Amino acid sequence: MLWGPLCTHCVSLRKQPPADLLLRSVVAVVKAAGMFVISNRPISLASPLAAVVGAGIGGSAVAYFLQQHFGPQVQLDVYEKGSEGGRLATLIVNKQQYECGGASIHSLSLHMQDFVKLLGLKHRREVAGKSAIFSGEQFVLEETDWYLLNLFRLWWHYGISFLRLQMWVEEVMEKFMRIYKYQAHGYAFSNLEELLRSLGGETFINMTQRSVAESLLEVGVTQRFIDDVIAAVLRSSYGQSVLVPAFAGAMSLAGAQGNTWAVEGGNKLVCSGLLKLTKANVIQARVTDVSLHSSDGKALYQVRYEDDEGQGSAFYDMVVIATPLHSGRSNITFENFDPPITDFPGSFHPTITSVIHGYLNSSYFGFPDPKLFPFTSVLTTDSPDLFFKAMDNICPVNISGAFRRKQPQEAAIWRVLSQQPLDKQQLKTLFRSYYSVQVTEWQAYPHYDSTKSIPPIILHDNLFYLNGVEWVASSMEMAAVAAKNVALLAYNRWYQDLEKIDQKDLMHKVKTEL
Repeated sequence: MLWGPLCTHCVSLRKQPPADLLLRSVVAVVKAAGMFVISNRPISLASPLAAVVGAGIGGSAVAYFLQQHFGPQVQLDVYEKGSEGGRLATLIVNKQQYECGGASIHSLSLHMQDFVKLLGLKHRREVAGKSAIFSGEQFVLEETDWYLLNLFRLWWHYGISFLRLQMWVEEVMEKFMRIYKYQAHGYAFSNLEELLRSLGGETFINMTQRSVAESLLEVGVTQRFIDDVIAAVLRSSYGQSVLVPAFAGAMSLAGAQGNTWAVEGGNKLVCSGLLKLTKANVIQARVTDVSLHSSDGKALYQVRYEDDEGQGSAFYDMVVIATPLHSGRSNITFENFDPPITDFPGSFHPTITSVIHGYLNSSYFGFPDPKLFPFTSVLTTDSPDLFFKAMDNICPVNISGAFRRKQPQEAAIWRVLSQQPLDKQQLKTLFRSYYSVQVTEWQAYPHYDSTKSIPPIILHDNLFYLNGVEWVASSMEMAAVAAKNVALLAYNRWYQDLEKIDQKDLMHKVKTEL
């Protein structure tokens, strides 16, 4: 019976699995049976055969961290149906690449900083520009070239609300930064609630259950500031209202306070670079199902997939799902699990990214003379009359020393975020004329109003789910933090180092270990 599932499946497929995958399957089955095989490929019974489903920032980071902890002998297959990078993507306009997915990274994103240094990548040169918030009728807040004048305008319009906001965000971020110390000492968490509790106690747990508006009102931020500024930031980042959970809102607002950067050549280079560094076997295929087999009490997972040539499968000791498992997003089924694994509740929020090469209609914003339009980024308040969330004059992913931003009267590349595709009349409203429009539809972020539950990390003994972290907060760094946690969790469970999992009073433990 041990060889039955493998041989029967291979015979029934329209094509035979690649020889390397077949060898991995045989090795995995033999390992589960506690047997020893001599082959032309070195086999370490101490390291797992591991599969990662998804090659976005989460999947590529977890592949890197698994190799970092298990060592170079760990064998990694990474399944990706699309392009490496996932929601980190670029498109081409006039032979130049522009970001159409995840665009900016906060300066406190320590894992992303480390990846860039490790891979020999560089920060993209910053090109200065000013922002404003538009209500549909007028600009309610405008940025200037002078820092002190900007502070005065904030104070004049909103009192000390901006200071209270900054203090609140800094307090959250100071506690969140503890995760890097915990992970540096090898500590992991079996669920996201335990991770949050270790960082900020019950306060952080509560912040996933109540809105950012409610939390900010409690600390003295005015309703007007929330309606004008906070709403505009959240519409730009998550495409949603001030009803998003407070923790997700805090992460977004931290990124909106400046000090952001991007990768020269495109943020997706981090993903492809990590996969290349780990020498992971990237399989261009869509995973259709994961089934549980067992031998001598050890779990063994069969991953079935489809590609352009047909179907295939392979067996693994460990599987990490690094793609959403929510209704409408997942086509992966799970077989032979008790209790069964099904799609998680909740939906994703659609975001339409339109990259437009054209001449801005500055008259719509109250500037009849386009030469006088001073802004490169326009955020919007939550007004029913507005058909877009935000728009910005974007720069290519490769910026030379001689690069200059287009003048407002010139044709430029604009990225417009909206919930629905822009029709011709809406395009005419925003642009006097245009040369091209490229539209990308993303199921970019969880729809945070759709559920209050946080998905699990452990689906089975050595079957892990990474993307549940998006329901706490969604960003490149949150995915990297979750990837590190999953890799540590997998490592500690594999070697039964349970003292490194879900430990209490970690700040004290870390200090004594120093």
